[in-house]
Amino acid sequence: MQSHEYLDVKHIHGYALSHPSETHSIGQTEIARHTNTEMILGKASDNSPQLLPLLHLKPSLALSQDEHGYSLVHAAASYGHHELLRTLIRDFQVDVNIKDEDGETSLFAVETVETAKILVEELDCDTSLKNDEGLTAEEKIRTEGDFVIVADYLGTISARAASGSSPNDGSDAQRRQEEEPLPPLPPNVTVNMGTTTEDELPEEVDPAFRARIEELASREDFQGEEGQKQLRELVTDAVRKVEGRDVRRRVG
Repeated sequence: MQSHEYLDVKHIHGYALSHPSETHSIGQTEIARHTNTEMILGKASDNSPQLLPLLHLKPSLALSQDEHGYSLVHAAASYGHHELLRTLIRDFQVDVNIKDEDGETSLFAVETVETAKILVEELDCDTSLKNDEGLTAEEKIRTEGDFVIVADYLGTISARAASGSSPNDGSDAQRRQEEEPLPPLPPNVTVNMGTTTEDELPEEVDPAFRARIEELASREDFQGEEGQKQLRELVTDAVRKVEGRDVRRRVG
């Protein structure tokens, strides 16, 4: 039988579940052996299967930071361990904007757009936070030049924020646009839907008609009452000419 001195993390976790009243007296020394800050951060960087059992036994370990402020969240983001990142933020309630000694969140350490999207769009990491040098994550990443595609993504998020949109507003706005009805037509204008054969398609637009349209559209009062009145008259005149040609074609 294995002595308590050599129990590994898996055994500690299993024993804790089956013998909760004895966990404290038996497991504390072994837990301490596995949970110095450097080792915990190493397990986060490696995405070690030993990490989560340790965190469940001692949740405060999720807040571990080394002497430079480097945290488990920084490690998970830097190495792209997405499920660990989600677990730290959602299950262990670690602040997604936790900072290191330079005032940098984990967003400053990401190397892929996928990780940045998870931090920003799923976990609500603040893209506007600046480090001690006064740079945002986008600005620092762009300055370093290694992961410009990440900086470009963060730039689009910053632009949306400046316009009052959230990171997810792009798709939402498109969906709302598709669902919203079209604006009403001006008075005295109707649209009749129908089908047209290839032989009935109109010939090239009359150059004179095109010129009149372009001239009218360039006027300052185009959107005003007088401009719209002349536009209706122009369209009505064009429709009458087309209908006249169609009548002559059918009679002939």
